[in-house]
Amino acid sequence: MARTITAIPATKRRYTGQALDQPSIRKVAGYARVSTGHEDQVTSYEAQVDYYTRYITDHAGWQLAGIYTDEGITGTSTKHRAGFQAMVADALAGKIDLIITKSVSRFARNTVDSLTTVRQLKDAGVEVYFEKENIWTFDAKGELLITIMSSLAQEEARSISENVTWGHRKRFADGKVTVPFSRFLGYDRGEDGNLVINQEQAKLVRYIYTLYLDGGSLTGIVRRLQAEGHLTASGNPNWSAPQVRSILTNEKYKGDALLQKSYITDFLTKKQVKNEGEVPQYYVIGNHEPIIAPAVWDFVQAELAAPTTGRRSTSRQRTFSGKIRCAQCGAWYGSKTWHAGSKYEKRIWRCNHKYAGHTPCATPHVSDEQITTAFLDAVHTLLASRNQVDDVIDRAVAAELDTTDLHIEADQLFAQVGAAAEAIDALIARNACVAQDQGEYQRRFDKLNTEHVRLLADYDKLLVQISDLENRQAAYRYYKEQLATLDLASIEFTPYLWHTLVDHADITTDGTITFTFRDGSSRQQLIGK
Repeated sequence: MARTITAIPATKRRYTGQALDQPSIRKVAGYARVSTGHEDQVTSYEAQVDYYTRYITDHAGWQLAGIYTDEGITGTSTKHRAGFQAMVADALAGKIDLIITKSVSRFARNTVDSLTTVRQLKDAGVEVYFEKENIWTFDAKGELLITIMSSLAQEEARSISENVTWGHRKRFADGKVTVPFSRFLGYDRGEDGNLVINQEQAKLVRYIYTLYLDGGSLTGIVRRLQAEGHLTASGNPNWSAPQVRSILTNEKYKGDALLQKSYITDFLTKKQVKNEGEVPQYYVIGNHEPIIAPAVWDFVQAELAAPTTGRRSTSRQRTFSGKIRCAQCGAWYGSKTWHAGSKYEKRIWRCNHKYAGHTPCATPHVSDEQITTAFLDAVHTLLASRNQVDDVIDRAVAAELDTTDLHIEADQLFAQVGAAAEAIDALIARNACVAQDQGEYQRRFDKLNTEHVRLLADYDKLLVQISDLENRQAAYRYYKEQLATLDLASIEFTPYLWHTLVDHADITTDGTITFTFRDGSSRQQLIGK
């Protein structure tokens, strides 16, 4: 019997599963996106929306399923494109049969994102049409073309990113300052693009600095700001210690600007990391009008950099906390409340380790009033004699805090670090192209690497020393400025004066308190009864 072949015609459409004899009404959606908020791009965005609305509604057999849009969103990743994600979700839910978009680059400039999304939609019976390239994803050669065009789009995105990055760095090198004004407290954008003081917000910035100079801790300042109803730059009533620290350490408040504090590591993910020397930075002095006097700002940095153990803790609330020591055991005095809640309530200061040993410390407890009186007496004696010893103290402090030799040593160490790194690179490069004993290579590498690590550690340690001395210089300069403004006849106690002048105080067992001022000088006073 002869073999026969009978063709059985298809009855359903490929991918969609729809019967061929049924009228084909496709639910069609348009996708429009522009990458920036520039005026010309906004116009393009509106034109795209209008175009696809008309294009779909005027096409026979198509039913408008919606126009999905993303405005001012980058195309290198689909993660943060709400319109795109909503469109894909609706398509997978059966609400869309066909998606029309301008080009592959509008869809995604990331090859992986493009292919993954197209395949996901294809499996669900949803086709995508890229108008510019005339690519239909249900076409047999569609995926190949998308792969090619997506790769080209990704490379275009990389090139654009490099150009934008170069532009940013060129502006940084030219000293042009850019800040996110909507999230930056105290300044607005001026007509020339530079920073202009927002007088109302500047009051809050100065207030935060005042709270810190009065002895407030970061968490204490946070509680104060929230209790008084102050808002952050973004209008949030909730503050955090890192936010307060950021305000206290931002050099822009003293009129300067450090540029390129962070950089983008990957043009696809747009991941931004802190710049710790990987790319150049630029420091602009006197870029704009300061909110905080430079001397005040420098003093605050010195205080923030000071060791916190037992001193200005994150939860500090009392004026004298972390400033008074027990001369007998070396522990700090702490605030204690006697008869709390009664009419006899009284706050005193006492050695925190008074009863920690077998024998209690014999140093006396003191009241706020006793500390205040003794401090003012010490300041009076300091001011009365300052003209006699100022020059001597200045020379002594200058000699003690001089960093000239340390800077020379740091420069030499930095050169050694660079030479060690170059030696390692040369060794690796030679091993890659010249056959050699790998055991010997590893021994030489380990030796060079150990030396490089040691030099880096020495260099970092030296930088810490230099920073500490420079912070102490700043504190001393501020101390001198404030001391020069004091009038012996009208001096009064304030927390600000206390923290500005006093480094620490020691109380002995005989009831003597010795105040050590920020210039290293000291004054001894007997605590009054």
